[in-house]
Amino acid sequence: MSIDPILFPTDFLWGASTSAYQVEGAWNEDGKGPSVQDARTHVPEGTTDFTVAADHYHRYAEDVAMMADIGLKAYRFSIAWTRILPEGDGAENPAGIAFYHRLIDELLAHDIVPIVTMFHFDLPQALAERGGWANPATVDAFVRFGDILFREYGSKVTYWLTINEQNMMIQHGRMLGTTTLEGDAAQVDLFAQNHAMFLAQARVMARCHELLPQAKIGPAPNIAYVYPESCRPEDVLTADTWNAIRNWLYTDLAVRGTYNNVAWSYLERKGWAPSVTDEDLAVLASGKPDFVAFNYYATQTVAAPSGDESDLRRRGEDQQMVRGEVGLYKAVDNPNLPKNAFGWEIDPVGFRMTFRALWDRYGLPLLVTENGLGARDTLGDDGMVHDDYRIDYLQRHIEQIRLAVGDGVGVLGYCPWSAIDLISTHQGFAKRYGFIHVDRDEFDLKSLARSRKASSYWYAQVIESRGASLDA
Repeated sequence: MSIDPILFPTDFLWGASTSAYQVEGAWNEDGKGPSVQDARTHVPEGTTDFTVAADHYHRYAEDVAMMADIGLKAYRFSIAWTRILPEGDGAENPAGIAFYHRLIDELLAHDIVPIVTMFHFDLPQALAERGGWANPATVDAFVRFGDILFREYGSKVTYWLTINEQNMMIQHGRMLGTTTLEGDAAQVDLFAQNHAMFLAQARVMARCHELLPQAKIGPAPNIAYVYPESCRPEDVLTADTWNAIRNWLYTDLAVRGTYNNVAWSYLERKGWAPSVTDEDLAVLASGKPDFVAFNYYATQTVAAPSGDESDLRRRGEDQQMVRGEVGLYKAVDNPNLPKNAFGWEIDPVGFRMTFRALWDRYGLPLLVTENGLGARDTLGDDGMVHDDYRIDYLQRHIEQIRLAVGDGVGVLGYCPWSAIDLISTHQGFAKRYGFIHVDRDEFDLKSLARSRKASSYWYAQVIESRGASLDA
């Protein structure tokens, strides 16, 4: 199909993304308390920790200036809960509050729209030690955290994201530090935490609309649309079931305030369903998002289960890789899709399919908050990273956004991962995503100097031309 040469809207939010624990560093400076990411003992062996990261905390002004040079219209970042409330609740930290004022003011001075993620995998360690999301006090603490953010930054920030990739924190709970339990006990714990997070999210969305009527707020799940391996009815039914459990469980709760029926039936059969009260249902119904943000890296392909260990794929816990579950679905490769160096399938057309599915299901504007190619970038002799592979990846995905817009889908913006090199949750600093190169290795901090990659110049042309350069 040929590409419709329409231009993106003038107010399209061309941006890029990061998260606090992966980019900021300064993990214990200026009163910041430890998060579960700072305390992690399950970081993959041979990868760096998050203590320095890209040192964005000290170099944010330089980084924002480079974002402006690229022409970014938006910057999606997260606020570290423990910079604002070091213990997760209790006393506020004025120095942490002041840092994000400085960052947001710097963005606004460069005409860059701040898009704020409230929670991105970094639960305060103090709350984790008191039961984490399974403790109702954590829900109250998150609502208070939200109130502080709305009070401090509400006059400056229009776009708010509640919780990043909640479905990944549940489906990969041990890897991301959401639970330390095993077996069925872990699943019962995770889905109880999941329910609590949705209550917290609904309350925060309602508070946002109450306190900031001009603001817009929404969830930010990871969506991997699921294909059947074949047109065999059993495969199609299995794909529909896994779509419900992996994707629609989370988006239905966030948007409609109700549990997806297929997913809920699955939880009941497994004995993992959380306790839900009438009061809970009222809270869930009260939180109405203004848009749906989502992170997209790949689709997944599944077949009807065999009912034995052959349903499983033994290739790690990376959340972008389909794993399989005995008796539920069989994990299969899609022979029609290439893979990147880390084994992730690449499916730009699936991106368009995901836009259609979300738009058809909810009719809310869509905002892409992550999409990108991780690679082991190397500096050329001229001192630049010539990341043509990243340009190719991004071009093919942006072309599919344009086609989705042509399909009638409402799209607010595109914020690929990531604005600057940062620490990958799974592969450390060796796996780079950024438009901006950071001079450091896994354990050698070197100079931490910044430089633009070739992809940043290409992206600047796309932004300036409103997408017309894609046809050049």
